[in-house]
Amino acid sequence: MSHSLIRCALAVFAAAFIAACSSPPQSPSTDVPDNGAIVTPSALPVLMPHPIGPSFQRENALWTPVPWSDLPGFEQDDLTDAWHAWLLSCEKPHPSWRKVCTEVAGLQIADDATRRAWMRRALQPYLVRSTAGKDIGMLTSYYEPVMDGKRQPVDGFNVPLFAMPSGYSGQGTWFSREQIESGHPSAATALRGKEIAWLNDPVDAMVLHIQGSGRVNLQEPDGSVRQVRVAYAATNNHPYKSIGRWLLDRRLIRDASWPGIKAWVDANPARVKEMLWSNPRYVFFKEEAIAPQDQNVGPRGAQGVPLTPGRSIAVDRRSIPYGTPVWMMTAGPTLNVQKLVLAQDTGSAIIGAVRADYFAGWGHEAGDLAGRVKQDLYLWTFWPKGAALP
Repeated sequence: MSHSLIRCALAVFAAAFIAACSSPPQSPSTDVPDNGAIVTPSALPVLMPHPIGPSFQRENALWTPVPWSDLPGFEQDDLTDAWHAWLLSCEKPHPSWRKVCTEVAGLQIADDATRRAWMRRALQPYLVRSTAGKDIGMLTSYYEPVMDGKRQPVDGFNVPLFAMPSGYSGQGTWFSREQIESGHPSAATALRGKEIAWLNDPVDAMVLHIQGSGRVNLQEPDGSVRQVRVAYAATNNHPYKSIGRWLLDRRLIRDASWPGIKAWVDANPARVKEMLWSNPRYVFFKEEAIAPQDQNVGPRGAQGVPLTPGRSIAVDRRSIPYGTPVWMMTAGPTLNVQKLVLAQDTGSAIIGAVRADYFAGWGHEAGDLAGRVKQDLYLWTFWPKGAALP
């Protein structure tokens, strides 16, 4: 999604293979990502909105003002983590939020009852609908992988993660994945000395390329290990091609579950390169230190602020501006929540008025959740009373 992350746990490997979900401008696909999750008939109730004024039309969405009583579960949400995410959004506020953000900061240590009372006084909720009037949309999820790596190519760690090549600005089309990984002389020259880290599995590297960012437990030549972030820098500007779709189209697997893909990879080691090279897009990274105080926050999203697990979402910015607080309701086989979240990221795969990608966090547990979320949702935005609508 934008200049942050787009979206390793074995359980989510299937999700990574099928498509990406969120962040840098390189987000792999403009199609809704198919993460292999089972979509059941909607578990959401049919809500009857109670408009209190005319709808406001954004580029691809309608915002309809509604009373606070229309928001399901508003009294039950624990706002602590959400308030932290909100304060991060207030570091780069929309002009309409500058005054309100000072009040958000003043409520940092307030109890939830006080915060809710302030929200009712200061903000107006809006039901988000498509321009055709549809209020139910789709939720997916993304995460930050965690990998083991080495600074030097030793002990079977021979799959590089590269920084930007020499002479390439990120503009225009560069060499394809196959050309890069097969050692095209000009590509090899431009990438010499640009290795950030080495992984021991090309499939793990592909997961990072799809997610667009990740953490690496990096072993230095002296044996010391520290965790760093490899963040999105640019791509070679080739189109993204889904590896999962490549497998399915050739009837090499019957479903995109992890067991099915892993069984195919294990049984066909000679064809793994062919599979990987079916996606010509290649991602270049930049290494970022993770300060001790930043261990519990995610990478920076498109808004330019760190993402908060369970409280940050990626949205279509034509529908919802960055930094907007959003009430989200979703129900399904994986996630059942009614909670406050912040629109802090985006991605070219995140298209639609009522469309969100939920940042699950990092590591195995987050990856397992991200790989299984594909379900219906409602969204309500909040906007300062008296301020011009975006």
